[in-house]
Amino acid sequence: MSQQSPGREKSSGAEGRKSVALLRVVKSIAAAAFGVQSNRNRESDFTQGNYRHFIIGGIIFTVIFVLTVIFVVSLVLKNAGVS
Repeated sequence: MSQQSPGREKSSGAEGRKSVALLRVVKSIAAAAFGVQSNRNRESDFTQGNYRHFIIGGIIFTVIFVLTVIFVVSLVLKNAGVS
């Protein structure tokens, strides 16, 4: 029984680290996209982060951003009576 407890603690700790890492990646991508990323955070991302996560996240963010802009513009044009 004591063997199961440490295993569970490790898996929940690893799961907690993954969610923190995901939150950190999302925060860094959003800050970089809006131009408010600090130099210290940027350097930390390059030294401690996995570049693949930032590339994939950046691509996903860009696609969502472009689709949102297209949706908003089409909605405004539709409401203005322009087809």
